Amino acid sequence: MGLQQEIDKRKTFGIISHPDAGKTTLTEKLLLFGGAIQVAGAVKSNKIKKHATSDFMEIEKQRGISVATSVMAFIYRDKKINILDTPGHKDFAEDTFRTLTAVDSAIVVIDVAKGVEEQTEKLVSVCKTRNTPMIVFINKMDREGKDGFDLLDEVEQKLNMKACPLSWPVGMGQDFKGVYNIYEKKLNLFSPHGKQVDEDIIAIEDLSDPILDEKVGERLANELREEITMLEEVYPPFDRESYLRGELNPIFFGSAINNFGVKEMLDAFVEIAPGPLARVTEERTVEPDEAKFSGFIFKIHANMDPKHRDRIAFLRICSGTFERNTNYLHVRQGKKMKFSNPTAFMASKKSIVDEAFPGDIVGLYDSGNFKIGDSMTEGEQLHFKGIPSFSPEQFRFIDNADPMKTKQLNKGVLQLMDEGVAQLFVKEDTNRKIIGTVGALQFDVIQYRLEHEYGAKCSYEPIAIHKAAWIDADDPAALKAFINRRKNNIAKDKDGNHVFLAESRWILGSVEEAHPEINFHFSSEIRSK
Repeated sequence: MGLQQEIDKRKTFGIISHPDAGKTTLTEKLLLFGGAIQVAGAVKSNKIKKHATSDFMEIEKQRGISVATSVMAFIYRDKKINILDTPGHKDFAEDTFRTLTAVDSAIVVIDVAKGVEEQTEKLVSVCKTRNTPMIVFINKMDREGKDGFDLLDEVEQKLNMKACPLSWPVGMGQDFKGVYNIYEKKLNLFSPHGKQVDEDIIAIEDLSDPILDEKVGERLANELREEITMLEEVYPPFDRESYLRGELNPIFFGSAINNFGVKEMLDAFVEIAPGPLARVTEERTVEPDEAKFSGFIFKIHANMDPKHRDRIAFLRICSGTFERNTNYLHVRQGKKMKFSNPTAFMASKKSIVDEAFPGDIVGLYDSGNFKIGDSMTEGEQLHFKGIPSFSPEQFRFIDNADPMKTKQLNKGVLQLMDEGVAQLFVKEDTNRKIIGTVGALQFDVIQYRLEHEYGAKCSYEPIAIHKAAWIDADDPAALKAFINRRKNNIAKDKDGNHVFLAESRWILGSVEEAHPEINFHFSSEIRSK
């Protein structure tokens, strides 16, 4: 099979939502349809994710949330579907934001009862900055929730989307009878047995057909006719080009836990979603059908298999063909590397791959060579853009709680920082270490993982810091003078860059005003230096 045929086979997307909207359940049902798993509950019970994420999932079970992105793939209708299931909790947003740089489209999951929630708004805004095509799945239709039209209004107003319903619910909660598939003009009858069989699907080209009354009852049939007429008058017809530009957003309704409405969305997704897209680098735009391989690291995970203490860098392939045991250029380090056991994640198992193509996610065993944002090529100097790094919002001193394990603690902290779960700052005046995170829950995860993966114990002390700002200046002498004058507020990150730690918003503002010669950076794109 040629490169273009391989590219045409692939769809790589991320699933995003506020916590508890049903994202992991939806992922599981997609894997069921793809034949990647045979048992409902396998994702939740960790039978799958133990191969795709690290073994610290115990903390996920305790908290009932996802704290790491999972990578899974399956074949459906002759397409290779790559799913990146992301954490929903805001404290792990940084991992999600970076993961979204590796996808070509996204599915947004919304709880019918809660509607559009805060974290969904943030994640959608990140997708919109890149014009990522997005499909919306309104979940839990078997429960009482908001009116369908109210939800469409929320999607348009809160998420700034242009809604295009491709399915529509018949009833809700106790009255939920099914979904009318506008895209295929079929009525799918709901039965809460978790299976969807052919007799539950009835082709209804014309909604005036009396079979509709027979199947769902006269009241709901008339409601559906009125609502579909309103939808046709108010909302635009589906246009794939508008969707691919990120200007139109198909809406589907269903109940993931009951395996209902999922297949309709998946079938439409396979038809309309984009394949591997071009990627922008600082040098030029890289097209997927270029003959030469290129890709970037968007995630690093330590100790995915605790028995082997391995560390895996997740590589998104952007162009050409990646081949096992072939030398490629690590652009930042300027050295050639080859990989004898690159890994693909086919949901239920990790497997060594001989070759991979644009859109694929490959796991590279890493002994500490990679940082998030690194580029791999066949020799060209490329620096992929858009991989974000955020200024932390929570800070604590980290102290060694077991002096006999100092070496293990230092190693563990550095490896976890390489994953991007948090950032490490060392104060210039005292050499004390400070951990900075986007959310408070990260501190618990770091403490848990240090103990269970590295055999080290840490404790935290509060510190009053409002914001971390990376600093530089056009005049090196001016930067040096500023650092000397503000030594109490200066730290270095793990790469040796100077950072100003401001105790309050007021101090930060006054220092910025007093020192126009210094540049303060609060979020940046990671790039190879």
